[in-house]
Formats: sequence, C-alpha cells, structure tokens
Amino acid sequence: MTTKTKNKLGIIAGEGKFPVLIAKGAKAKGWEVFVLGIKNNTDIEAITPYADKIIILKLGQLSSALKFLKENGVTKAVMAGRVEHINIFTIMPDLRAAKVLASMRDMRAQSILDAVLAEFKKEGVEFAPSSLFLEDCVPQNKDVLSSRQPTEEEKQNIELGLKISKTLAGLDVGLTSVICDKAVLAVEAMEGTDNCIKRGGEIYKASLSIKKSPIVIVKVARPKQDDRYDLPVIGKGTIRSMVEAGAQVLAFEAGKTVVLDLEEVVKLANKNNICLLAI
Repeated sequence: MTTKTKNKLGIIAGEGKFPVLIAKGAKAKGWEVFVLGIKNNTDIEAITPYADKIIILKLGQLSSALKFLKENGVTKAVMAGRVEHINIFTIMPDLRAAKVLASMRDMRAQSILDAVLAEFKKEGVEFAPSSLFLEDCVPQNKDVLSSRQPTEEEKQNIELGLKISKTLAGLDVGLTSVICDKAVLAVEAMEGTDNCIKRGGEIYKASLSIKKSPIVIVKVARPKQDDRYDLPVIGKGTIRSMVEAGAQVLAFEAGKTVVLDLEEVVKLANKNNICLLAI
C-alpha cells in the first residue's frame, strides 16, 4: 500500500494575520506548510502552530529562500502579508538578488516583485494567488456590508475617490485615497493604507477650510492587478485607523479585495457607525 504524498505550500510571510490565515487554511486541507519568515516582519509566534518548517531570512536573501524551498520539495508558494515599501532602501542583497536588482529599470514595488517571482519560476516554484484558501474573505458582489448605507453626499465622494485611487494604482504609487467634501485630503504612497488614513484625518481635523463633512476612504486594486502578490487587503486595523481619523465610509473593490476576519470587520464597522461597501 502506497502512502499518498501531501501537497506542499511555501509561504513568504510578511506582517499581520494574512499569512497566518493562509497557513491555517492550508493545514486544514492537509497541506504541509513551509514558511519563509522575514526578519522583523513575520509574526512567528502566530504562524508556528500551522508550519511544518520555518526559516527566518532578511530581505534580499534570495538564494537562501530558493534553497529552502528546493530542499523541501516545494513547487507551489504564496506571498502574503505586508512588507513596508520603505524597506527596499534597507535591502542587503545576496549575489543573486544583487544581479536581479542591477538588471531592473526602476525600483517600484511591482517591478521588484515581478523580477523576484521570475527567479523563483526559474527554479520550478510557481506562485498561486495570495487569496489561496481565503476565498470566503473576498466579497464578490457590489453591496453594502454594514448596517449603515452611504448618503448621497458620500456616494459623490466615493465616485471621486474611485477616480483618484484608480489613477494612483495605475501609476503603481498606492491604492488608497482619502476624500472629504469632494476634496482630496491624502493619497497613499509608501506609508501604507493605515498611515494614509491617519494622515488624512490629521489634515481634516486641523483644517479650517474644510466643512465637517464625512471622510470617505476608497481602496482599489491595480488596473492590471497580479493576484499573486499585493492584493488589496483590509482588516480590523483599517477600521481602527478610520475611527482614529474620524472617517465614516470605506469603499473597496468587489472581487479584488481580501477582507481579513470579514465578520469581525463588519461588526466593528457597525459598532462605530461606519459604512462598509464593496463597489
């Protein structure tokens, strides 16, 4: 009698709960999980219960990452969890990573990730969508998820925010805009969504020229989004940042956004009278 070989999944794990939930989902379906943790980013304690093996690497240790997956027979991987874009300035690349970086025309996040994934493919490792095992966390339909509906004024601000965010995303700058009274308070760059929301809130609270209309947050996917990495992600931390900023509406793209702990996010939005909707 032959023993069935288990499926194996490699997870390049950044910050937060995203990679932990993927690891948990993979284990629940009988997969072996091999975690490549990033020093000072990955929540090792949280992901350990679902990992068969873990290696901790610094950004830029490409050869070590490939060796770890190859030695363990891993040919399928996912990339999940945030790594601050500002960290590209602190990369200490090994020889292989240095060659990859030297061949690039620019240092945008998408350019770097495309080049890195190409190196993995050369070694027989294919990347699956970041939403693997988290399909229930991606709302597919355009709908209001919260108890509160958007007002007509808020709908107009969402429409403006959608145009602004899509333009940003198309330039690979950021995915989020903060809108109030048909004015743009803040747009996301390297600081990430939560800090963008907080910065918009600070401007809102400090400005005497903006009437106290609702703050609207709009987060989108890139026009040509590669679902293997950098999918738009929101979670309870996003809602908490909105509460701190005084924001009342969060609109995100249906079918393209991962909402971690979806039920809890909706409950937290309702508790704070925040309108949450997929557009």
